[in-house]
Amino acid sequence: MKSFKILFISLLCWQFSIAQNADRTFIDFKEGGNIHLVSVSDGVYFFRLVSDDIIGTTFIPKGQKINSPSHAVVLKTAEKWNSAVETDTAIDLVSDGISVHIQKSPFQISYSYKGKPIISEKNGYQKVEGGEAIDFNLTNDEILMGGGARALGMNRRGNRLKLYNRAHYGYETRSELMNFTLPIVMSSNMYMVHFDNAPIGYLDLDSKKDNTLTYETISGRKTYQVIAGDSWENIIDNYTNLTGKQPLPPRWAFGNFSSRFGYHSQAETEATIKAFKDEKIPVDAVILDLYWFGKDIKGTMGNLKAHKDSFPDAKQMIKDFNDQGVKTIFITEPFVLTTSKRWYEASNLGVLAKDSVGNPFKFDFYFGNTGLIDIYNPKGEKWFWGIYKELADLGVAGIWGDLGEPEVHPEKLLHHTGTANEKHNIYGHDWARLIKEGYDRDFPDTRPFILMRAGYSGSQRYGLIPWSGDVNRTWGGLQSQPEIALQMAMQGLGYMHSDLGGFAGANLDDNLYIRWLQYGVFQPIYRPHAQEEVPSEPVFRSARAKKLAKQAIELRYQLLPYNYTIAFENNQKGTPLMRPLFFEETDNKVLYTNASTYLWGNDFLVTPIVKDSVETKEIYFPKDVVWFDLYTDEKVLGGQTKIVSTQEASIPTYIRGGAFIPMAKPMQTTANYDQNAFDLHYYHDKTILKSTGKMYTDNGETKHAFEKGNYELLAFESEFEKGELEIDLEAETGSNFSTSTKEITVVIHNIDKKPRKVKFRGKRIHFDWNATKNTLTFSVVWNTKKEREITIKL
Repeated sequence: MKSFKILFISLLCWQFSIAQNADRTFIDFKEGGNIHLVSVSDGVYFFRLVSDDIIGTTFIPKGQKINSPSHAVVLKTAEKWNSAVETDTAIDLVSDGISVHIQKSPFQISYSYKGKPIISEKNGYQKVEGGEAIDFNLTNDEILMGGGARALGMNRRGNRLKLYNRAHYGYETRSELMNFTLPIVMSSNMYMVHFDNAPIGYLDLDSKKDNTLTYETISGRKTYQVIAGDSWENIIDNYTNLTGKQPLPPRWAFGNFSSRFGYHSQAETEATIKAFKDEKIPVDAVILDLYWFGKDIKGTMGNLKAHKDSFPDAKQMIKDFNDQGVKTIFITEPFVLTTSKRWYEASNLGVLAKDSVGNPFKFDFYFGNTGLIDIYNPKGEKWFWGIYKELADLGVAGIWGDLGEPEVHPEKLLHHTGTANEKHNIYGHDWARLIKEGYDRDFPDTRPFILMRAGYSGSQRYGLIPWSGDVNRTWGGLQSQPEIALQMAMQGLGYMHSDLGGFAGANLDDNLYIRWLQYGVFQPIYRPHAQEEVPSEPVFRSARAKKLAKQAIELRYQLLPYNYTIAFENNQKGTPLMRPLFFEETDNKVLYTNASTYLWGNDFLVTPIVKDSVETKEIYFPKDVVWFDLYTDEKVLGGQTKIVSTQEASIPTYIRGGAFIPMAKPMQTTANYDQNAFDLHYYHDKTILKSTGKMYTDNGETKHAFEKGNYELLAFESEFEKGELEIDLEAETGSNFSTSTKEITVVIHNIDKKPRKVKFRGKRIHFDWNATKNTLTFSVVWNTKKEREITIKL
């Protein structure tokens, strides 16, 4: 049977093969324990089975040595192949998941997953003008995604994407090059390819329309991983196992931010937070842009110390904010201007990148004449972290790393371990690593908040929180945001978000502002931001905008237990917070191009309003599901496209039938969040016989709380049979977590007749049935040490 399986895989891969490299000839094959070697006329291939779902392939050309370590990959395992069989014509490396077929002549490498062909090399590795390339065959109908943050449409096939992190100021509906360029391709045929190499290059997604995928680079590793799985959740779990999981952010990061470019003084910052408190609009953090270290935009970058004239007592200000449940975040940049107060210190200590004769490399850009901190030099890393430690000791709770592409990075500049072009795309990545590792050493119990404008594949493992750059403050700017966030989430960076309201331009449009903030409720980070000509804070907007923004922010806080739970799922499995609709229907090719509606976690279906004065919206409701309007409880059967009317106070939002949605009681800051008193909404339907849900809790602060046993995971289960709805409550409690009593208000939706009785712990309890809304409401007190049962006789 095994030999038949190998023959079957060989035939499938042969049928999938389209072209071969005529100049490459097979020499021999050697089994090397867990890593097998195939020698060819111009080098050696190494095949490492990372897991049944991941294979790493490395090519070492003749005369070269094994490349430098990966910046992206942390999973170093090498599993045993089920079999490695060589015949006169081919070699088959077989696992329970990914298998490799190596045809000897003409030489060809093909990959399959559980017997289904997924991708094959075309010419494989080759030298090209200006560097090196590797290409692959594509099928005619594949939809391709990836390449980092771009605004190109969900299907990025047909584009040749530059891999060079660069800011795009004021972009709108299209941006070919942005701050995060990742060497990742995802296919609608259910696989990913990760090109495990840091230097700059190109990712060509069949721009010549000859069914070819090509990765081009100036130098570096000739390694790639093919990642597959049975579902998109599984594929992303595998990829984030390979490159690292996102640490769970501090709980306050899921609240509302007060942010603008920028607060000029301590008095202005304090007055802004006071306005939030006076208006009773929840807020959890305030972000200080570059005015915290200087009065002027130009000439002061690199001071990185609170400017005494403007911020006379920054430490007291931060303490006062903390006492109010408001965290403080400071911006930093990797540039030290020659006019800054730290220039001589930085240049004398040798912490700046060098020119060819060993002097600090100086260059001009918008903010002045500058040098760049060389984070690859141990001196530079130590010096930069010393500044962050000073800020943390001051009470600063979060770091904003701006301009980290780096925004200007001259080719002739030399880092301690390589050229500018070799380090460019990983500068933001390693900057985040520097901060994360510093916190690990000096503040081991603190979850850092690291907001970064640029990064690389695997940056999520450093806790990097990305945002979509300087988007234009227009409807066009808003329209591209769901696509950017959905694509980045699938590439491991699940916290991609936008400046709510938009950044670039003095556009004071209340309709745009309101719709962007309503979209932000179902975005990973809720952070309105803007240039100072336009207030980003709702407290300084018109009465109408303030009222509707406040409603959106209050809903955001209501959803804290749900949002924190899907963040925990991201931490454990890499599952995106924002998910494309094709997660529901992987075989529906139409959904691969749809970014207008998406899933927030597993249970919310969200359609942002991204155009002005829209009265109706066309929405596709995924099949095999019953959906309920969050605001009206209107029921919609899945598997249809429906025109829905829009409302001023909200965007179209639906809940999956059978979902358990925990919601928090009102609060003004997450510091006041009571996770022992909450509402539990259950969306009942007679067609749903069984359903499950969960709610994750911890103290919101402890690093690795789950792994340390400092958590509680509440499980909810429903069963409907013969007119009786049973809901079971069960808790998994970590070894270092103290159980407590929960006061739960249970709201069951879609109950069209008054129930005969409701029982908790076997005893009848009081309930209210709303005949207009068809909702059933009652309260229970649950000590989570024991499993409890609710029964409702309908």
